[in-house]
Amino acid sequence: MAIKSPIPKKPNNILRLTLFWAILVIVVLAGIAIATPHDTLQDVPISTVIENANKGDIKSIVVEGNNLTITPKGSDVATQKSVKDAASSLVEQGLKPDSGTLVTNKTPSDTGSVLWNLAIIIVPVILIAAFFMFMMRQAQGQNNQALGFGKSKAKLYGEDKTKVVFDDIAGNDSAKQDLEEVVDFLKHPKKYEALGAKIPKGVLLVGSPGTGKTMLARAVAGEANVPFFSISGSEFVEMFVGVGASRVRDLFAKAKKNAPAIIFIDEIDAVGRKRGSGMGGGHDEREQTLNQILVEMDGFETGTNVIVLAATNRADVLDAALLRPGRFDRRTNIMLPERKDREAILKVHFKNKPADTTVNLDKLAAKTAGSSGADLANIANESAIIAARRNAKKISNADLTEAFEKVAIGPERKSKVMSEKDKSITAYHEAGHALVGHVLPDSDPVHKVTIIPRGGTGGVTWFLPPEDTAYTNIYEFKDVLARALGGRIAEKLINGVDGITTGAGSDLRKATEIARDMIIEQGMGTKLRDQVFHEDNGSMMFERMTHERPYSDDTAKEIDLEVAQLIKEAAVRAEVVLKANMKSLKKLADALLVEETLEEDGVIKLLKDATLPKEAMLY
Repeated sequence: MAIKSPIPKKPNNILRLTLFWAILVIVVLAGIAIATPHDTLQDVPISTVIENANKGDIKSIVVEGNNLTITPKGSDVATQKSVKDAASSLVEQGLKPDSGTLVTNKTPSDTGSVLWNLAIIIVPVILIAAFFMFMMRQAQGQNNQALGFGKSKAKLYGEDKTKVVFDDIAGNDSAKQDLEEVVDFLKHPKKYEALGAKIPKGVLLVGSPGTGKTMLARAVAGEANVPFFSISGSEFVEMFVGVGASRVRDLFAKAKKNAPAIIFIDEIDAVGRKRGSGMGGGHDEREQTLNQILVEMDGFETGTNVIVLAATNRADVLDAALLRPGRFDRRTNIMLPERKDREAILKVHFKNKPADTTVNLDKLAAKTAGSSGADLANIANESAIIAARRNAKKISNADLTEAFEKVAIGPERKSKVMSEKDKSITAYHEAGHALVGHVLPDSDPVHKVTIIPRGGTGGVTWFLPPEDTAYTNIYEFKDVLARALGGRIAEKLINGVDGITTGAGSDLRKATEIARDMIIEQGMGTKLRDQVFHEDNGSMMFERMTHERPYSDDTAKEIDLEVAQLIKEAAVRAEVVLKANMKSLKKLADALLVEETLEEDGVIKLLKDATLPKEAMLY
């Protein structure tokens, strides 16, 4: 879990200020309402008051200015009110002195009117002042946000309760050995400085997606027990000029303050591509950000003990200045795991998953050649999901196999209804692949054949290598081409030339890609033997527009002829094999129509009589 810097949160001053002024206005208005007397007296004309007083029906009259408050005889509280003439007294208006009514003069109170007058003046001033303060706070907040726009968004790790260390990562032993040197330097820098050794400023982790580059970087920080600043290369790039460079400066400044520390830039190719290849003429924001990274990595002061780790799966597009000694001094290649590493990775992912005795991780490791650590983690997770879906308490080997096939070739589409004709075409198509692959000597063994649609295919014939190999020779390539065309040729032999279908579309596309790779990348042509015509499809659009391809039109024509020759040869070999083994082809297709899916043992048993014709052999 990421632990952010312990920066206290600022209170919401705007909300608190608004609440304060609202309460203050309410209190003022309540006070005015309390101070103002509530008038519930009956309004009586002055003539009636004088008449009733002279009759002796009024006990007392309180005179407050021109206002009269009248208490009737027999009552202790005033119940009436009236207004006299301002120019004369009650006697002058007709009240008899001997009427027996007690007349009391009282000085008028101006409290209520004064409070109302003050309220009319003060309350609007308070509200206007509060409004302006609110606007100033908003403007100040936007200003602070603008000032923080150039700040680094790197997440700080290193205070995690559970740190990642090398023992938590299975496989990648060679990469771990390369990174142990970095860990040792961060732990014991003086040991190296005493011998005049300089700190390695940068380590570039290069590997395919899912091989564990980010996890290894976190393990370096965990082993060295130092702060770990993690950021993606894309977070430097903004549409505003100078923001990326500002964030780079802020990131390196933070790392220096926390030294010894590690800066980890994931997907550095987002900002580290070759300069001068964009549409901005060398002055776009991304290139200015890269320039700032180059300056910061060169400008480390002695003894800062800050190391930059960067990860990418496209090291070929990085700028040469970024890769030179003095910047990224180390380059650690993280390869796809080998069989023993895959087994170790699977054991890590099954550590907390209940599995029964049928689960064979060694067998799964053997079948998953070419899989990354992320692929294996996905297989382990899918197996747990499949087991939970069938309400099982433990994961079985059947769950593991289904998860592997789901991840590798897609889920079964059992809901798709196929007609008998389509099932027959699919059965012969897949049987053609399996038969050609089984007979040819340099092809991988058949693992499984099914006519149940999986993923985007109508059926699948699956070949798996018996062991991990680092190289592929020309004979193996040609056998792969022949078995790829086996489905189309089987359709042609059973239904005639006019009976071929679109089912071979992906096979033909894959075969063409392999043949073209053999000619232009591997130098395996006949006339163009030992020549490579590499095309960089990952270059920038502007660069592809302005650069010509690295070969002439005549060579391009020759490449096309070589590719066509390879495809034609593969088709001939597949047809020779299938014509010589039509009984085996029909037997396998009939079995698929009944069983729908055949495992390796069943396929081998059905094709035990299949033979390799001499015409299909390569010399």
